[in-house]
Amino acid sequence: MIPVPLGALEVAMVQAGTRAADTLRDTTEFARRLDGLGYRRLWYAEHHHSPAIGAFPPVVLTAHAAASTSSLRLGSGGVLAPNHAPLMLAEQFGTLAALHAGRIDLGIGRGPGTFDEPTARALRRGAGPTTDDEYRHDVSETLRFLVEEVALDPLPEPWLLSSSPAGAALAAELGLPIAFAHHIRPDHTLTALGHYRAHFSPSRWCGRPRVLVCVETVCAGTPEEAARLAGPMDVVKAGLLQGKSDIPFPTPERAAAHPFTAEEARALAGFRAQQAHGTPDTVTARLTALAEATGADELMLVTPVHALADRLRSYELLRQHVGTPVL
Repeated sequence: MIPVPLGALEVAMVQAGTRAADTLRDTTEFARRLDGLGYRRLWYAEHHHSPAIGAFPPVVLTAHAAASTSSLRLGSGGVLAPNHAPLMLAEQFGTLAALHAGRIDLGIGRGPGTFDEPTARALRRGAGPTTDDEYRHDVSETLRFLVEEVALDPLPEPWLLSSSPAGAALAAELGLPIAFAHHIRPDHTLTALGHYRAHFSPSRWCGRPRVLVCVETVCAGTPEEAARLAGPMDVVKAGLLQGKSDIPFPTPERAAAHPFTAEEARALAGFRAQQAHGTPDTVTARLTALAEATGADELMLVTPVHALADRLRSYELLRQHVGTPVL
């Protein structure tokens, strides 16, 4: 039995041979189905200029999903502070929170949301990468504007996204709940969360350390089917290992024929061992172990598989196997 509530991260993979518009349509159906299954949260990630991921603004998807569902908490996972003016973020998410009381989260992250330098500079109006001090200032100003300028009721629930000890340190300093990207940098998870808890300073936003851990999860009827469904994302990850960010999201059939190098195969196997792939029994055991090892208050599942039906089936199988509400 998984001991904590479960949510989902929507990355909006654009399947090979389809249009971004098809992916956008799928995000609506995904939100509605998760709402019916009783998952707690659905967050939207910010990405730009990728052939594999749709460039859909989290604030827009959050607004649409909130109008299309009834109980899910919705928000950004995350909106990337360096790409946006703090006052604008505060106004956007403050308005959403007032319109959909008790259902809106503002997850804030640091990265550019792209591996393409010209795109990153265009997002930031020609500015270079943000410094630690600039990022801290942007997050602090966003929170200040929520209270002093927007001043609506209720306010969104702020979270700081992190994949490193440095991000965890900022979350602790500002007294924010932390959403840790175990699905990106699993080797950093325990160290970062240990620092976060040891240095947490209570704030108006959060009175105690509060941890959400995001884990890649692919659940299927057999181990072989889970491995097949995970294959397309393996191809994208292998490209990233080689410094290639322009890899399309292939079909499972093309992914099965992809020639991975020995080094790539070892790296991918090591990554999968720290995630949750397999049958419902296997996935449940791995999620339970991760929740216990990290002391997470919640787990968020990201399932980057090719077809919407297969992605939904992964969430349905897990929901059926858990057997109790995941709220």
